Amino acid sequence: MSAFTPDWKLTVGGVDYTDITISDVQHQAGRSDIYQQPLPSYMQVTLVALNNQTLPFDISDSFDLQVKDSTGSYVSLFGGDITDVTVNVGSTGSIATVIEYTLLAMGSLARIAKEVFNDNISQDEDGDQIFDILSNVLLGTWNDVPAASQWSTYDATETWEDAVNLGLGEIDQPGLYTMSSQSNVTDSIYNVVADIATSAFGYIYEDNSGNIGYADADHRQNYLLVNGYVELDARHALGAGLSTIMRSADVRNDIYLNYGTNYNQQVDATDAASIALYGYKAETINSRVHGATDAQAIADRYIDQRAYPIPAFQSITFPITNSEIDDADRDDLLAVFMGMPVHIQHLPSQISGGDFEGYVEGWSWSTRFNELFLTINVSPVAFSQVAMRWNTTPATEAWNTIDPTLTWEYATIIS
Repeated sequence: MSAFTPDWKLTVGGVDYTDITISDVQHQAGRSDIYQQPLPSYMQVTLVALNNQTLPFDISDSFDLQVKDSTGSYVSLFGGDITDVTVNVGSTGSIATVIEYTLLAMGSLARIAKEVFNDNISQDEDGDQIFDILSNVLLGTWNDVPAASQWSTYDATETWEDAVNLGLGEIDQPGLYTMSSQSNVTDSIYNVVADIATSAFGYIYEDNSGNIGYADADHRQNYLLVNGYVELDARHALGAGLSTIMRSADVRNDIYLNYGTNYNQQVDATDAASIALYGYKAETINSRVHGATDAQAIADRYIDQRAYPIPAFQSITFPITNSEIDDADRDDLLAVFMGMPVHIQHLPSQISGGDFEGYVEGWSWSTRFNELFLTINVSPVAFSQVAMRWNTTPATEAWNTIDPTLTWEYATIIS
C-alpha cells in the first residue's frame, strides 16, 4: 500500500513540457461492443502555463501523455496527434492572467480512417494481409528521413526495412485463416483492415504509444497462457456505478457465414440447445475467408462463444491514487491495454457470484484535482476463447503444465 500522486510528462512535437499543470483529462479507447472493431481513441487535456508563457502547440503535432509508475519510470497513457488547439483565459486579475490550453488528440486509427486504399489484395493469411496494407502507409523509406538528420543522432537499432516507422505496432503474423484475394478495392484503409480483422475473428487496436496493431483470433488466450491474469480487488474500486450486463442481443445460435469471391458460398453452424432455451437468434455474416474449412471453423467459433448469454462488465472504476492499491496492481492498471486479461475478485455476490474473469475491451482516463481514475469495460473470457488447435499452441508449452484431467471438449486454455 502506498500513496500516489500523478507525476505527469507531456510531450508535444518531440518537446517535453514540465512547467505546466494539467487540470483536466478526458479520454476514451478501445470498444464497448465486442461485435465491433475499435474506433479511433481520443484524449482531451486542459493545461495551464505556469510561467504565463506562450506554448507553440500546433495541429498535427505528435502528442504523448505519460505518468510515473511505482518504479519512477514514465509510462504512456495515450499517444496520438493533435487535431484541435483551444486557447482561452481561465481567469484574470491585477496580478496575473491565467491562460489555459485545451488540446484534443486523436489516436492512430484516425489517420488510416482518412487515407484511401486503392489497390488489389492478394490471397494470404489474415495477419499477413493486414501487415502488407498497414506497412505500406505506416512504414516509411529512407527517402522519408529528414535531410537534416545526422547519423550520430539516428537510432542505431533502426533496420533498413523499417527506416521510418510512422505507427506500425505488433501484427500477429501470419494469422490463423486464409483470406480471399480482392480486386480493385477502393475504401479507407481503416475499413479495409477492419473488414479483414472481423472476417478472421480478430481485431485491430491502438497501443498506448499510438501504434496500430492486429490481434488474431487466438491472440488473447495465447497471451493469457504465458502471462496469466492481472489480479484486481473490487474493494479498491468505486462502488457506485459498478455494473455487469447480460444481453439477449449477444446471443447467436444459428450462424450463416457467406464467404469466397462475392460471398457466393455459405456454411452454417447451429446450437439446438441454445435455440430451445433462448429462442431462435440467427445472424448472416459476410467473411473474406477463402476456403470452406476455415469458413466452417469461424462459424463454429461464433456458436462456441456466443450461443449462451454471459454477463459482461459494463463499468468498473479504479481510483489510481487510492492508497489501498499496492504498487504492482497500480502499475498493471497504468499499463492497461485492449485484451488485458483481468481477474476481479471480492465483488458483491450479486455480481457474477463475486468473481469475474475477462478481457479489457475499452477504457477511459479521467482526472479530478490530484486524482487519476481508470474506468474499464470487460468482456467474459468465454467471448474470446475456444478449444485451442495444436498448431496454435505456443511452442514453449510443456506437457507437465497441462491439467491431466483436461478433456478435448473443454480445452479452452491448457494451463
